[in-house]
Amino acid sequence: MENTLKILLVEDNLIEIMKMKRTISLLELNHTIHEAKNGEEALKCLEDKSNIPDLILLDLNMPKISGIEFLKIIKANKDLLHIPIVILTTSNNQKDLIECYKTGMSGYVLKPLKYEDYVKKIEKVLAYWSVNELIKA
Repeated sequence: MENTLKILLVEDNLIEIMKMKRTISLLELNHTIHEAKNGEEALKCLEDKSNIPDLILLDLNMPKISGIEFLKIIKANKDLLHIPIVILTTSNNQKDLIECYKTGMSGYVLKPLKYEDYVKKIEKVLAYWSVNELIKA
């Protein structure tokens, strides 16, 4: 049985936020997307323990707190470290990839340039996490 996911999208680019929402709608998924435009805003969202997301989709290149810094903060917090975090980025920098895996991310997905390819990748990522046995906080 597929789960309806509560997703926290941490992304500073409005076009990327709109692209994600459009993709969810196009795929006719019932997942709930909450957005945070930077790491600080995302940390504020996570203070509400009654609304902990099932999955965090995280951009690496953001103002205030980088994606890697945000990932380290979450994985150091015993109340939040169970939340799977998938990096959605344009960075194919091997150093970033290795650092994210060392820090405990759940996946690393490069954003393709073509929208059709983006839809296919997001569909696969969300399909996996919607059938995965998630910890309900």
